[in-house]
Amino acid sequence: MYIDNEVLEKMILTIVEGFDRIEKKLDRMNRLKECLDGDTLLDNYDLAQLLGVTQRTIARYREKGLIRYYQTNRNGKNFYRSSEIQEFLLQRGKVRK
Repeated sequence: MYIDNEVLEKMILTIVEGFDRIEKKLDRMNRLKECLDGDTLLDNYDLAQLLGVTQRTIARYREKGLIRYYQTNRNGKNFYRSSEIQEFLLQRGKVRK
């Protein structure tokens, strides 16, 4: 199979651009983690899996003010800091230090 040099260069450029996008995304994630003092963010799905409850139960916890959450302006997605969830579990006697 023969690939024209021009086509090959375009393919390589596309791959390099993809790596650049991934690198920028990882840098943003690292900066976000640093601004959260190394804390991990969980979304609704992650938190429901971790606690073994439904996402509706997570919504009830939010509505009752039992768990603190952060919402993005961009799409309204909810996030939770893992350290705050651990505190929530400690208060409820679900986890030992």
